[in-house]
Amino acid sequence: MTQIAQRTHAYVQLKIDTKALERAKHSLDDGAVVEEKSPWREDIIRLLNDSLATELVCVLRYKRHHFTATGLASPAIANEFLVHANEEQSHADRIAARIVQLGGEPDFNPASLVDRSHADYDEQLDLHSMIRANLVAERVAIEVYTQMIALIGNKDHTTRRLIEQILEQEQEHADELSDWMHR
Repeated sequence: MTQIAQRTHAYVQLKIDTKALERAKHSLDDGAVVEEKSPWREDIIRLLNDSLATELVCVLRYKRHHFTATGLASPAIANEFLVHANEEQSHADRIAARIVQLGGEPDFNPASLVDRSHADYDEQLDLHSMIRANLVAERVAIEVYTQMIALIGNKDHTTRRLIEQILEQEQEHADELSDWMHR
């Protein structure tokens, strides 16, 4: 077979799956989630719950740094820590909502947060050390979310888009913290 014949032979027509449309019409209890039960669902929920723990630990770390930051530059940096804490809380809320959409239960158990978190909690009192600890945590989050995007791929488009959006904001946080480190 020639290359042209092979390409023509491998051609698959793009068309909407009408059986999936029928399932969407009849799965009203599932709300917006109309996907079939994915073999990856439990793994994705586990990944999301670990990310939820990471985001919550980040909220706590940023809040502590917001309230304990002292020094000449501390008011501006403390305010930035609060902005980041609020954005991390928004990430946690969005992740928890997605876990529920997938039929899972978000794990807010405080006893296991630090163990499940990819980022560390930090009790530094030195302003430069606070910035550094937060930058390290943001870089870890960027790496985790980048890996999650690759792992999830086309297995769950909605979760992948959510993680991509969160990743974008984590990259902004890292850039801002890096700027503060070099002032």
